[in-house]
Amino acid sequence: MPGDRQLLRQSLYRLAAGQAGYFTAAQAIEIGYSYQAQKHHVDHGNWMRVDRGIFRIPEWPTGMNDGLIRWVLWSKNRALVSHDSAAAAHGLGLVNPAKVHLTVPPDFRMDDDVLVLFHRHLPSRDVTAIDGVPITTVLRTAIDTIETHFDEELVASVVADAVDSGAMLLSQLVRRFDELSDEAKPRGERIVNVLGS
Repeated sequence: MPGDRQLLRQSLYRLAAGQAGYFTAAQAIEIGYSYQAQKHHVDHGNWMRVDRGIFRIPEWPTGMNDGLIRWVLWSKNRALVSHDSAAAAHGLGLVNPAKVHLTVPPDFRMDDDVLVLFHRHLPSRDVTAIDGVPITTVLRTAIDTIETHFDEELVASVVADAVDSGAMLLSQLVRRFDELSDEAKPRGERIVNVLGS
């Protein structure tokens, strides 16, 4: 039934459009593709297998943050992009992460060598999206950068870019300093003092 196949394909493309061309086997099942049909599409080059249970439409245009949605799907949508990966995706500072940084719930047990995982719950005010990828806000990313980096020049570059872009005010950052550890708070204060002078 060509009409049914066309409806399936349209549904899959609508889903994939919000995920940079990626989708999971479970999502394909929900749409109506059996595991046998999934194998058929991979074998015939209609779908590209990216990882176990994760596919991508081969002709989908490539974007700068495409690889990030793959890891969110890998986590079964339990992860969000954070820390250095979020800074890079937001275009902040001199950060160039070799691994993908994700924040996951405390009970999250999956892992991979290309990931750096941070286990915590984040409030919804700290989460946004870029190209369908759940990611920490610019403000949360600045806080995380202050917390996890000792290189104050790198941290200052992230904070300065966040302020210069208009996505954050220094005063907003200062109001959240109580979330920093005792070790990181003085680093944040020094950076704010330099940038604010």
